Amino acid sequence: MKNYDGMADETLALLYVGGDNRAFDELLARNQQKLYNYILFVVRDPELANDVFQETFVKVITRLQEGKYTDSGKFAFWLSKIAHNVIMDTFRQQKSEHTVEVSKDNDLNKLRRQDLMETNRENEFVNTQIMADVRHLMDTLPAPQREVVYMRYYQDLSFKEIAEATGVSINTSLGRMRYALINMRRIAKEHDLQLNLEL
Repeated sequence: MKNYDGMADETLALLYVGGDNRAFDELLARNQQKLYNYILFVVRDPELANDVFQETFVKVITRLQEGKYTDSGKFAFWLSKIAHNVIMDTFRQQKSEHTVEVSKDNDLNKLRRQDLMETNRENEFVNTQIMADVRHLMDTLPAPQREVVYMRYYQDLSFKEIAEATGVSINTSLGRMRYALINMRRIAKEHDLQLNLEL
């Protein structure tokens, strides 16, 4: 009987690919609690975390069996990337399921008043201009700061997700955002730019 204690996760993954099912059992035992805690931290719902955890391991098994894993880095990071993708898919699916359909007897004509429409058009124009100014300000930032601003505000990623995607610590991501905002405010003030969005 093989002793898996001293083997790295990456070695176990390759053993499983080669047909050793007990190697996968060991991988699961080593990684399940840490992975589940990560998923639960993100989704904040134990039932949903269980579903995401199971879906993640289905994808892990499938990818391993299809030969889509190569020992090119830490297995735990590869695992967390798959979990991250499953979480994002789950959130997208939940979002689409919660789209509200307007009933036929709901009269929205009251919202079409001319003065309201003109105000909305004006606000829309102002907001478009502000977002264009923000884009120009972002272009002046150093690449790491620009990247974190884009991921946070245009991709709506958490700082944990940004840290994982960019391969830095959460503190580094937060620091880059802080410096980016300081720099953008300074440049906006120097050029007398108004950056408050109209609702």
